[in-house]
Amino acid sequence: MTETEILLIKNGELALKGLNRSTFEDALMRNLRRRLNKIGKFDLRLAQSTIYIEPTAPTADLTAAAEAVSKVFGIAAFSRARVAEKDIDAIGDAAVDYLADTLRFVSTFKVETKRADKTFPLSSPEISREIGGRILSAFPHLRVDVHTPDVTVFVEIRDFGAYVHADQLPGAGGMPVGTGGRCGILISGGIDSPVAAYMMAKRGVELFGIHFASPPYTSERAEQKVVDLLEQVAQFAGRMTLCVVPFTHIQEQIREKCPEEYFTLIMRRFMMRLACRIAADNDCGALVTGESVGQVASQTIPAIACTDALATLPVFRPVIGMDKEEIVQLSRKIGTFDISIQPFEDCCTVFTPRHPCTRPKRQHLEKAEEALSVDALVEEALSGLRYIKIQ
Repeated sequence: MTETEILLIKNGELALKGLNRSTFEDALMRNLRRRLNKIGKFDLRLAQSTIYIEPTAPTADLTAAAEAVSKVFGIAAFSRARVAEKDIDAIGDAAVDYLADTLRFVSTFKVETKRADKTFPLSSPEISREIGGRILSAFPHLRVDVHTPDVTVFVEIRDFGAYVHADQLPGAGGMPVGTGGRCGILISGGIDSPVAAYMMAKRGVELFGIHFASPPYTSERAEQKVVDLLEQVAQFAGRMTLCVVPFTHIQEQIREKCPEEYFTLIMRRFMMRLACRIAADNDCGALVTGESVGQVASQTIPAIACTDALATLPVFRPVIGMDKEEIVQLSRKIGTFDISIQPFEDCCTVFTPRHPCTRPKRQHLEKAEEALSVDALVEEALSGLRYIKIQ
């Protein structure tokens, strides 16, 4: 009896894509290969809406592979499975041996069979009854419960062989990264923007990071914090580039020449001008921000409208209607929260006005901006861009 263990990957929404399905499946296969290449040597095959991942070297770590697979968007569920010959005795032996540690510690079970290979001589119900009987003989403390079993034993009869596994593990869901276009994500060191990045990546969007730095008011450690955040997001979103925008002179000019109550709003309008230019120059079709209505003074609807007035690309705000606690919970889930709360200031907290305007009028901001050399400041910032590769 073979003791080969593999991963069986079930596609998510990809099954609904009709004639475009192969495009999405190809993207998912590319993303999986890229992740698994860092872990070891694996053979990947796609057939019958299932991806088979098999180690091809003794050093290939299937546990590490399963952890990596759990973070790849486009996967509904996956399982660690034992490969067996397409013979009822071999399948029964595999079920008893492979799932022994699970079956010893539960009280009830059932067997579900998927017979994709219709040349197999037994029907799905016959296979389930046969394997269930063998399990009961090996573990007499068990009883069958077809409605609410403690564990379900799955038997799959496919073209490549037979596979036995227990309950499936949930995948990351969503769509394969790269199938939903490319967006520039305005990334700060806070809690919200990494969550927004994750949510867009889940819809298949490739990310391009844009970060505004204001040294010496912000430190090198603050920039490293942003890199750390994107490296964590990259566990789900894949590799990306971070563009660091020099923002010090712009902020100093706003502080010197504009009313204090408008500081944050004018700053964010500059961010929008710059981000749209940078995103367009890097083949992005839209921008993404971590704004949530009413969370801070610059995120009221009038304030957002004043910022959006300068946008030359669509602006997506995936956390716009979420409570702060909902955002925090998701940040904990994806592993960015502990990085976000590190005490390093970003440019959004530099020169914060004592009494920020919450209901601005666009014409008032435009009037205040007349004191600034807006075009020159934008071009100066664009001339000093730096790029960091995020793996």
